[in-house]
Amino acid sequence: MREVCREVAQSLGFNASVADTAEHAYRLLDPQAIDVVLLDLKLPGAGGLEALHQIKERRPDSIVIVVTGYGTIHSAVQAMKNGAYDYVTKPFSMEELRLLLERVANHLKLKSENRILREKVKSKQGFGNIVGRAPEMEKLYRIIAKAAHSSHPVLILGESGTGKEMVARAIHFSGPFRDKPFIPVDCGSLVPTLIESELFGYVKGAFTGAVQAKDGLLAIAEGGTVFLDEVGELPVDLQAKLLRAIQEKEVRPVGSTRRIPINVRILAATNRDLEQGVAQGTFRRDLYFRLNVLSLRIPPLRERRQDIPLLAEYFLDRLLRSTGQERSISDEAMKIMLAYDWPGNVRELENCLERACALSTGPVMHVMDLPSAIRGVSSVLPPPGESSAKIVSMAELEKQTILSTILQLNGDKLLAARLLGIGKTTLYRKLKEYRVQD
Repeated sequence: MREVCREVAQSLGFNASVADTAEHAYRLLDPQAIDVVLLDLKLPGAGGLEALHQIKERRPDSIVIVVTGYGTIHSAVQAMKNGAYDYVTKPFSMEELRLLLERVANHLKLKSENRILREKVKSKQGFGNIVGRAPEMEKLYRIIAKAAHSSHPVLILGESGTGKEMVARAIHFSGPFRDKPFIPVDCGSLVPTLIESELFGYVKGAFTGAVQAKDGLLAIAEGGTVFLDEVGELPVDLQAKLLRAIQEKEVRPVGSTRRIPINVRILAATNRDLEQGVAQGTFRRDLYFRLNVLSLRIPPLRERRQDIPLLAEYFLDRLLRSTGQERSISDEAMKIMLAYDWPGNVRELENCLERACALSTGPVMHVMDLPSAIRGVSSVLPPPGESSAKIVSMAELEKQTILSTILQLNGDKLLAARLLGIGKTTLYRKLKEYRVQD
């Protein structure tokens, strides 16, 4: 039977070996990686389940198919629970074995293709889905890799649109807790009472509309990660409750006197200066130190302009897959894009390219296809060899860009935020700083 099974495997392209005992199989497994093991549960000198355990210990990635008789199918079921891929009952036909091995071969091929694809994506993009090869980004990747294998809180700093949630996802899904939940919470878009019930949960009757109890996100994410985006927007009283939850590893649902233990990692992000918030009394000092055990800063796009062509290529490739239309950028348009400071960072660049693709009448995007706020850069650029007559601060340039965009859109602030690549909360905060009335 062993020889016939080997012939069937070889006919499908496998390099097959046979072993008459478990000890013989172990000697074959130790020096080389074996993709598939066809294991009889009736073995001389060792039980099949014990052999399965030893095989999975030596080669966790090996696919094990157990062979059993009709009277011992329950053993095959137990083997499946212990890590076997499938089972076949004796007597079985060679065609049945062939079909089973073909299915395994397709599984191995798909697994290999996925691994190669992941490596290509990682090699091209830098780290996970983050795109960039600038020295600042290489430094960021090293910090992410270290943070991924820690359980400490991480504070992610960066301007709007730099990809703070993407970095948080890279930290979570590159670490040992990647199979656990990752739950993002936008602290800037929820009213304080809703944030409290979302994070800590509530009991039935805690407030109007609470017709049944609900677990909070800190409890639901057991063993995983909760990402608190725009944590600087949290009210001070909620900051105190969050600090207590992190320190004591337990939460008290709204309306309850009972405390629930939690086991969750906290990642937080903000585009605010929390140290300034601490000095002004708008952010608790003790919570800042608790969140800032590990911190990393995402560089804005203007500090890594060499990544703009790479990012543009990435976004155009993604648009190609969704629309089926291949696009490219003219040299003049790329010069304008490289000169622009991108206050909305990567998100603004992505929205810019989507808009340009929608407006472009051909496969090449030209300067006139770019948003007017970006085209305006060409009018303030000095001629080659000459210096600019007036230096405009980044803050003033950002203000001009935001106000001119809103003016061109007839006051539509939500559309302006989307086209600029910034969150609506950030836009309204900027307008408040500019003392612009609704």
